[in-house]
Amino acid sequence: MNRPTSRRIVLAGNVIADVVIEIPALPERGGDVVGTRTVTTAGGGFNTLVAARRLGAEAVYAGLHGTGPHGDLVRAALAAEDIGTLLPARADGDTGFTVALVDSGGERTFVTSFGAEATLAPADVAAVGAQLRPGDLVQLSGYGLALPGNGPLLSGLTTALPAGSILCLDPGPLVADIPESVLVPVLARTDWLSANAREALIMTGHEDPRTAAAALGRRLAPGAGVLVRADRDGCWLAAPGQQPVHVPGFPVTAVDSNGAGDAHVGAFLALLGQGFDALTAARGANAAAAFSVTRRGPATAPDRAELAAFLAGDPLAGQLA
Repeated sequence: MNRPTSRRIVLAGNVIADVVIEIPALPERGGDVVGTRTVTTAGGGFNTLVAARRLGAEAVYAGLHGTGPHGDLVRAALAAEDIGTLLPARADGDTGFTVALVDSGGERTFVTSFGAEATLAPADVAAVGAQLRPGDLVQLSGYGLALPGNGPLLSGLTTALPAGSILCLDPGPLVADIPESVLVPVLARTDWLSANAREALIMTGHEDPRTAAAALGRRLAPGAGVLVRADRDGCWLAAPGQQPVHVPGFPVTAVDSNGAGDAHVGAFLALLGQGFDALTAARGANAAAAFSVTRRGPATAPDRAELAAFLAGDPLAGQLA
Protein backbone atom coordinates (compact mmCIF):
# COMPACT_ATOMS: atom_id res chain seq x y z
CA MET A 1 0.00 0.00 0.00
CA ASN A 2 1.01 3.65 -0.37
CA ARG A 3 1.76 5.56 2.80
CA PRO A 4 0.99 9.29 3.01
CA THR A 5 3.87 11.72 3.32
CA SER A 6 3.97 12.74 6.96
CA ARG A 7 7.23 14.74 7.08
CA ARG A 8 8.73 17.43 4.86
CA ILE A 9 12.37 17.12 3.74
CA VAL A 10 14.30 20.38 4.22
CA LEU A 11 17.83 20.65 2.82
CA ALA A 12 19.91 23.06 4.90
CA GLY A 13 22.86 22.67 2.57
CA ASN A 14 24.09 23.62 -0.88
CA VAL A 15 22.55 23.14 -4.31
CA ILE A 16 25.17 23.98 -6.93
CA ALA A 17 25.93 23.28 -10.59
CA ASP A 18 27.64 20.04 -11.60
CA VAL A 19 29.96 20.13 -14.60
CA VAL A 20 30.21 16.41 -15.32
CA ILE A 21 33.05 15.27 -17.61
CA GLU A 22 33.33 11.63 -18.60
CA ILE A 23 36.94 10.48 -19.08
CA PRO A 24 38.68 7.16 -19.82
CA ALA A 25 40.79 7.48 -16.65
CA LEU A 26 42.24 10.17 -14.39
CA PRO A 27 45.47 11.63 -15.78
CA GLU A 28 48.71 11.54 -13.82
CA ARG A 29 49.67 14.68 -11.94
CA GLY A 30 50.55 17.38 -14.50
CA GLY A 31 49.00 15.33 -17.31
CA ASP A 32 45.91 15.76 -19.44
CA VAL A 33 43.06 13.63 -20.71
CA VAL A 34 40.37 14.27 -23.31
CA GLY A 35 36.81 14.03 -22.05
CA THR A 36 34.34 11.94 -24.01
CA ARG A 37 31.17 13.70 -22.82
CA THR A 38 30.38 16.85 -20.85
CA VAL A 39 27.10 18.04 -19.36
CA THR A 40 26.20 20.74 -16.84
CA THR A 41 23.34 20.03 -14.44
CA ALA A 42 22.14 20.97 -10.97
CA GLY A 43 23.99 19.00 -8.32
CA GLY A 44 25.15 18.94 -4.72
CA GLY A 45 22.19 18.63 -2.38
CA PHE A 46 19.86 18.77 -5.38
CA ASN A 47 20.35 15.03 -5.82
CA THR A 48 19.12 14.34 -2.28
CA LEU A 49 16.06 16.54 -2.72
CA VAL A 50 15.19 14.88 -6.05
CA ALA A 51 15.50 11.38 -4.57
CA ALA A 52 13.09 12.29 -1.78
CA ARG A 53 10.66 14.20 -4.00
CA ARG A 54 10.41 11.42 -6.59
CA LEU A 55 9.32 9.04 -3.84
CA GLY A 56 6.47 11.36 -2.91
CA ALA A 57 7.95 13.48 -0.14
CA GLU A 58 7.50 17.23 -0.02
CA ALA A 59 10.98 18.71 -0.40
CA VAL A 60 12.35 22.25 -0.08
CA TYR A 61 15.76 23.88 -0.45
CA ALA A 62 16.75 26.11 2.49
CA GLY A 63 20.10 27.30 1.13
CA LEU A 64 21.27 30.30 -0.88
CA HIS A 65 21.28 30.54 -4.67
CA GLY A 66 22.91 33.23 -6.78
CA THR A 67 22.13 35.33 -9.82
CA GLY A 68 23.84 34.15 -12.99
CA PRO A 69 23.87 31.12 -15.31
CA HIS A 70 24.46 28.59 -12.54
CA GLY A 71 21.84 30.13 -10.24
CA ASP A 72 19.32 30.19 -13.07
CA LEU A 73 20.09 26.54 -13.84
CA VAL A 74 19.59 25.56 -10.20
CA ARG A 75 16.26 27.35 -9.84
CA ALA A 76 14.94 25.89 -13.10
CA ALA A 77 15.98 22.38 -12.03
CA LEU A 78 14.33 22.75 -8.62
CA ALA A 79 11.12 24.02 -10.20
CA ALA A 80 11.09 21.16 -12.72
CA GLU A 81 11.11 18.67 -9.84
CA ASP A 82 8.48 20.63 -7.86
CA ILE A 83 10.98 21.51 -5.13
CA GLY A 84 10.45 24.83 -3.35
CA THR A 85 12.97 27.35 -2.00
CA LEU A 86 12.93 29.13 1.36
CA LEU A 87 15.33 31.97 0.51
CA PRO A 88 15.29 34.48 -2.39
CA ALA A 89 18.03 34.70 -5.01
CA ARG A 90 21.14 36.67 -4.08
CA ALA A 91 21.96 39.49 -6.47
CA ASP A 92 25.65 39.81 -5.57
CA GLY A 93 27.06 36.61 -7.07
CA ASP A 94 26.38 33.37 -8.92
CA THR A 95 25.87 29.88 -7.54
CA GLY A 96 29.03 27.78 -7.29
CA PHE A 97 29.87 24.62 -9.19
CA THR A 98 31.60 21.25 -8.98
CA VAL A 99 33.65 19.61 -11.72
CA ALA A 100 32.88 15.88 -11.51
CA LEU A 101 35.28 13.61 -13.38
CA VAL A 102 33.66 10.23 -14.08
CA ASP A 103 36.02 7.48 -15.24
CA SER A 104 35.21 4.42 -17.34
CA GLY A 105 34.48 2.37 -14.21
CA GLY A 106 31.82 4.82 -13.05
CA GLU A 107 33.94 6.22 -10.21
CA ARG A 108 33.83 9.98 -9.67
CA THR A 109 36.36 12.58 -8.53
CA PHE A 110 35.31 16.11 -7.56
CA VAL A 111 36.72 19.63 -7.53
CA THR A 112 34.37 22.26 -6.05
CA SER A 113 34.30 26.06 -6.38
CA PHE A 114 31.75 27.62 -4.02
CA GLY A 115 29.68 30.71 -4.82
CA ALA A 116 26.70 32.52 -3.31
CA GLU A 117 25.59 29.43 -1.39
CA ALA A 118 28.71 29.77 0.77
CA THR A 119 27.84 33.28 2.00
CA LEU A 120 25.15 32.68 4.60
CA ALA A 121 24.42 35.57 6.95
CA PRO A 122 22.65 35.47 10.33
CA ALA A 123 19.55 36.99 8.70
CA ASP A 124 19.41 34.09 6.21
CA VAL A 125 19.56 31.51 8.98
CA ALA A 126 16.89 33.38 10.94
CA ALA A 127 14.65 33.42 7.85
CA VAL A 128 15.07 29.66 7.42
CA GLY A 129 14.45 28.98 11.10
CA ALA A 130 11.20 30.96 10.97
CA GLN A 131 9.92 28.73 8.14
CA LEU A 132 10.76 25.35 9.68
CA ARG A 133 7.87 23.25 10.93
CA PRO A 134 7.60 20.78 13.79
CA GLY A 135 8.10 17.34 12.29
CA ASP A 136 10.40 18.45 9.45
CA LEU A 137 13.22 16.12 8.40
CA VAL A 138 16.18 18.49 8.15
CA GLN A 139 19.09 17.29 6.02
CA LEU A 140 22.50 18.84 6.71
CA SER A 141 25.72 18.25 4.76
CA GLY A 142 29.28 18.49 5.97
CA TYR A 143 30.03 20.62 2.91
CA GLY A 144 28.21 23.51 4.57
CA LEU A 145 29.68 22.83 8.00
CA ALA A 146 33.22 22.95 6.58
CA LEU A 147 32.77 26.50 5.27
CA PRO A 148 34.21 29.15 7.61
CA GLY A 149 31.14 31.39 7.41
CA ASN A 150 28.32 28.87 6.97
CA GLY A 151 29.56 26.28 9.45
CA PRO A 152 28.99 28.13 12.75
CA LEU A 153 25.64 29.49 11.53
CA LEU A 154 24.34 26.08 10.46
CA SER A 155 25.61 24.53 13.67
CA GLY A 156 23.64 27.13 15.59
CA LEU A 157 20.55 26.44 13.50
CA THR A 158 20.59 22.75 14.44
CA THR A 159 20.51 23.57 18.14
CA ALA A 160 17.33 25.62 17.65
CA LEU A 161 15.26 23.28 15.47
CA PRO A 162 11.53 23.07 16.23
CA ALA A 163 10.35 20.38 18.59
CA GLY A 164 9.69 17.10 16.87
CA SER A 165 11.95 17.78 13.90
CA ILE A 166 14.50 15.16 12.90
CA LEU A 167 18.06 16.09 11.92
CA CYS A 168 20.01 13.93 9.47
CA LEU A 169 23.71 14.64 8.96
CA ASP A 170 25.70 13.52 5.92
CA PRO A 171 29.27 14.45 6.95
CA GLY A 172 30.54 14.48 3.35
CA PRO A 173 34.08 14.15 2.03
CA LEU A 174 35.24 17.36 3.77
CA VAL A 175 34.40 16.06 7.25
CA ALA A 176 38.05 16.26 8.36
CA ASP A 177 37.92 20.01 7.70
CA ILE A 178 34.95 20.69 9.98
CA PRO A 179 36.09 22.40 13.22
CA GLU A 180 35.21 20.49 16.39
CA SER A 181 33.48 23.61 17.71
CA VAL A 182 31.06 23.32 14.78
CA LEU A 183 30.73 19.53 14.54
CA VAL A 184 30.28 18.58 18.20
CA PRO A 185 26.99 20.52 18.73
CA VAL A 186 25.64 19.12 15.47
CA LEU A 187 26.46 15.54 16.48
CA ALA A 188 24.77 16.11 19.82
CA ARG A 189 21.54 17.08 18.00
CA THR A 190 21.77 14.54 15.15
CA ASP A 191 19.02 11.92 14.98
CA TRP A 192 20.42 10.08 11.93
CA LEU A 193 23.96 10.11 10.58
CA SER A 194 24.52 8.71 7.08
CA ALA A 195 28.15 8.43 5.95
CA ASN A 196 30.02 6.48 3.32
CA ALA A 197 32.79 4.11 4.37
CA ARG A 198 35.56 6.66 3.76
CA GLU A 199 33.84 9.32 5.85
CA ALA A 200 33.15 6.80 8.61
CA LEU A 201 36.84 5.85 8.60
CA ILE A 202 37.87 9.50 8.93
CA MET A 203 35.49 10.03 11.83
CA THR A 204 36.30 6.83 13.74
CA GLY A 205 39.61 5.38 12.50
CA HIS A 206 37.84 2.07 11.72
CA GLU A 207 37.97 0.58 8.21
CA ASP A 208 35.40 -2.10 9.00
CA PRO A 209 31.99 -0.49 8.33
CA ARG A 210 30.23 -2.45 11.08
CA THR A 211 32.76 -1.34 13.67
CA ALA A 212 32.66 2.20 12.31
CA ALA A 213 28.86 2.31 12.55
CA ALA A 214 29.01 1.29 16.19
CA ALA A 215 31.71 3.87 16.90
CA LEU A 216 29.73 6.61 15.19
CA GLY A 217 26.72 5.75 17.34
CA ARG A 218 28.81 6.40 20.42
CA ARG A 219 29.50 9.95 19.17
CA LEU A 220 25.77 10.70 18.98
CA ALA A 221 23.14 11.25 21.63
CA PRO A 222 21.20 8.23 22.96
CA GLY A 223 18.37 7.32 20.60
CA ALA A 224 20.18 8.37 17.42
CA GLY A 225 20.76 6.06 14.45
CA VAL A 226 23.62 5.49 12.01
CA LEU A 227 23.95 4.36 8.41
CA VAL A 228 27.33 3.54 6.88
CA ARG A 229 26.94 3.24 3.12
CA ALA A 230 29.10 0.55 1.53
CA ASP A 231 28.35 1.07 -2.20
CA ARG A 232 27.52 -2.26 -3.90
CA ASP A 233 27.59 -4.03 -0.54
CA GLY A 234 24.59 -2.05 0.66
CA CYS A 235 24.92 -0.44 4.06
CA TRP A 236 25.32 -1.05 7.76
CA LEU A 237 22.39 0.13 9.85
CA ALA A 238 22.60 0.86 13.56
CA ALA A 239 19.00 1.68 14.42
CA PRO A 240 18.43 3.59 17.66
CA GLY A 241 19.35 1.39 20.61
CA GLN A 242 20.45 -1.52 18.39
CA GLN A 243 23.73 -3.04 17.22
CA PRO A 244 24.72 -2.55 13.56
CA VAL A 245 23.25 -5.00 11.05
CA HIS A 246 24.19 -5.49 7.41
CA VAL A 247 21.53 -4.48 4.89
CA PRO A 248 22.56 -6.14 1.58
CA GLY A 249 22.81 -4.17 -1.62
CA PHE A 250 21.43 -4.96 -5.05
CA PRO A 251 23.91 -6.16 -7.72
CA VAL A 252 23.89 -3.97 -10.83
CA THR A 253 26.33 -2.88 -13.51
CA ALA A 254 27.40 0.64 -12.60
CA VAL A 255 27.46 3.21 -15.39
CA ASP A 256 27.85 6.39 -13.31
CA SER A 257 28.11 6.46 -9.52
CA ASN A 258 27.80 10.26 -9.31
CA GLY A 259 25.01 11.07 -6.87
CA ALA A 260 24.49 7.51 -5.59
CA GLY A 261 25.12 8.49 -1.99
CA ASP A 262 22.69 11.40 -2.29
CA ALA A 263 20.07 9.08 -3.78
CA HIS A 264 20.54 6.77 -0.79
CA VAL A 265 20.13 9.59 1.73
CA GLY A 266 17.11 11.11 0.00
CA ALA A 267 15.32 7.79 -0.41
CA PHE A 268 16.00 6.81 3.19
CA LEU A 269 14.61 10.10 4.50
CA ALA A 270 11.54 9.96 2.25
CA LEU A 271 10.65 6.42 3.31
CA LEU A 272 11.40 7.09 6.96
CA GLY A 273 9.18 10.18 6.83
CA GLN A 274 6.39 8.12 5.26
CA GLY A 275 6.27 5.81 8.26
CA PHE A 276 8.48 2.94 7.16
CA ASP A 277 10.73 1.44 9.83
CA ALA A 278 14.47 2.13 9.59
CA LEU A 279 15.38 -1.31 8.22
CA THR A 280 12.78 -1.12 5.45
CA ALA A 281 13.81 2.45 4.63
CA ALA A 282 17.46 1.35 4.42
CA ARG A 283 16.57 -1.49 2.04
CA GLY A 284 14.62 0.93 -0.12
CA ALA A 285 17.55 3.36 -0.05
CA ASN A 286 19.95 0.59 -1.14
CA ALA A 287 17.64 -0.16 -4.06
CA ALA A 288 17.32 3.52 -5.01
CA ALA A 289 21.11 3.95 -4.97
CA ALA A 290 21.61 0.80 -7.05
CA PHE A 291 19.03 1.99 -9.57
CA SER A 292 20.68 5.40 -9.79
CA VAL A 293 24.13 4.08 -10.80
CA THR A 294 22.65 2.30 -13.82
CA ARG A 295 21.85 5.68 -15.42
CA ARG A 296 24.11 8.50 -16.52
CA GLY A 297 23.84 11.81 -14.72
CA PRO A 298 23.82 13.03 -11.13
CA ALA A 299 20.06 13.14 -10.40
CA THR A 300 19.07 9.64 -11.51
CA ALA A 301 17.13 8.45 -8.46
CA PRO A 302 13.97 6.46 -9.28
CA ASP A 303 10.42 7.57 -8.79
CA ARG A 304 8.05 5.39 -6.79
CA ALA A 305 6.92 3.27 -9.75
CA GLU A 306 10.48 2.77 -11.00
CA LEU A 307 11.68 1.71 -7.57
CA ALA A 308 8.77 -0.74 -7.24
CA ALA A 309 9.62 -2.22 -10.65
CA PHE A 310 13.29 -2.50 -9.69
CA LEU A 311 12.22 -4.37 -6.54
CA ALA A 312 9.88 -6.71 -8.42
CA GLY A 313 9.28 -9.80 -6.30
CA ASP A 314 10.42 -8.08 -3.10
CA PRO A 315 7.76 -7.44 -0.44
CA LEU A 316 8.70 -3.76 -0.39
CA ALA A 317 7.64 -3.45 -4.03
CA GLY A 318 4.03 -4.04 -3.07
CA GLN A 319 4.16 -1.29 -0.49
CA LEU A 320 5.56 1.17 -3.02
CA ALA A 321 3.54 0.30 -6.12
